[in-house]
Amino acid sequence: MTIRLRLTLWYSSLLAATLFIFSVSIYVLVNWNTYFELKGELKKQAESIQVGLQSNPFLSVPQLTLSGQLGRDMYLQLVYFESNDVYTSDNMQAYKMVFPYSKDSKNLEEGFQKVKAKVGNQYLDFFVYQVPLYKSDGTLAVLKQVGAYSGPEENMLANLRTILTLSSMIVLIIAFTFGLFLARKALQPIDRVTKATERIQGGSDLSVRIPLEGSERDEVGRLVHTLNFMLARLEHAYNNLDESYKMQRRFVSDASHELRTPLTTIRGNIELLEKMWKQSGSGRLAELKHSQLALDQTQLELSLEAMQDISAEARRMSTLVNDLLSLARADAGYQMEMDNVEIYPLLEEVARRAQLLPRNAEWIVGDLSPLEGVVVRGNHDYLLQLVFIFIENAFKYTPEGHVELSATTKEGHAGIVVKDTGIGMDPEEVPHIFDRFYRADESRGKTVGTGLGLSIAKWILDEHNASVEVETRAGAGSTFTIWLPVAFSDGPQSSIIERTDRPNG
Repeated sequence: MTIRLRLTLWYSSLLAATLFIFSVSIYVLVNWNTYFELKGELKKQAESIQVGLQSNPFLSVPQLTLSGQLGRDMYLQLVYFESNDVYTSDNMQAYKMVFPYSKDSKNLEEGFQKVKAKVGNQYLDFFVYQVPLYKSDGTLAVLKQVGAYSGPEENMLANLRTILTLSSMIVLIIAFTFGLFLARKALQPIDRVTKATERIQGGSDLSVRIPLEGSERDEVGRLVHTLNFMLARLEHAYNNLDESYKMQRRFVSDASHELRTPLTTIRGNIELLEKMWKQSGSGRLAELKHSQLALDQTQLELSLEAMQDISAEARRMSTLVNDLLSLARADAGYQMEMDNVEIYPLLEEVARRAQLLPRNAEWIVGDLSPLEGVVVRGNHDYLLQLVFIFIENAFKYTPEGHVELSATTKEGHAGIVVKDTGIGMDPEEVPHIFDRFYRADESRGKTVGTGLGLSIAKWILDEHNASVEVETRAGAGSTFTIWLPVAFSDGPQSSIIERTDRPNG
């Protein structure tokens, strides 16, 4: 059974119960109001007619005596229980009519009742008020019944019952039909929800939204709003997952390419050395036994260059593997061990070790004093790696000029500034420099590198709740400012006790 049909049935049942109570109330009220005046007249007529019992020495039973006048359209019947005689008024005798009564004297009570009396060949409705009369010893003597013809009233009440029944049924049918229409109208948003979810289920377009017509702020409207919000979050999550999948594939492709290049170089140089040594060993084996000079000058130079290439590519592979390991830790949610780190000694260590890096630019150590005594919450080794990444990038992209390291502070943050006079980059490229394997177009093919350094730097920055500020322009160099939040520690509590002169006494 559908929700629409259930709602309609519940609504119709409630309406039917309401109509039933209303109809019964109307019928009871009309019935009471219809017989109210008749009851009064019958009771008044019964009180006006007095019945007496007179003893007669010639008769074995007392004789009835009547006093009072019977009103118009009123009928009187007296039942004498000792002789089982029934006395009726003249109008009743004319129609040979008798009111039914109970012959069990114990069940006779004063009150009103509706009876049917046979008049001719048909039974007519009468409304009767009966009063039992008792002797002095408490035995029932006479039953007095005063009645009136109630056919019009009963016909009117029968018509009222028919009208109330038919009208209730018509109202129920109309209400049921209209209820189905209203339920269908009210549940249209749910149909839209169902159709939208079916479209989403049948395809992969998560951008589909459930339409919200007008200002639907009811329960269904809130449901539609909640489902649209959920679809937006699912779309965002799906897009992020899809983007992550694409980045992963690109990462694997680029990593494979980057790892294959040094391996090719190493393999080529090893094959060259093998050929050189094989030629030297086969053609001049006897000479090697008697001479210290096994290779000529050209072969020595080629061998030296090959070994240098192997060494350089091995270092490059080692760097690449270390970078990939760092990024793998970042993806796995690796948590760094944090401690209070003094920035000034760390920068002094960086300045000393940076002099040994391969470079063409001049290395300048600026003013580091603003960070004396400044402590940050972080990991010493990773902070060292972070600064070196920016310095190595500065040397890499500065073929001439200088690279400068300085320090500054601002609003509770320690700033480490790495400035170069290198090739710079377009401002449009800045948002992408922290992507894995991304390298600015200006530097592609001109400088060696894996393109992973700044991705690792971004991870270290995020772990330290730090940020980086970039100022750059193509051909005019770049300035990177690393902002680290300062760790403030509560100093020891102290108080000043002023000297007071004590009187000598």
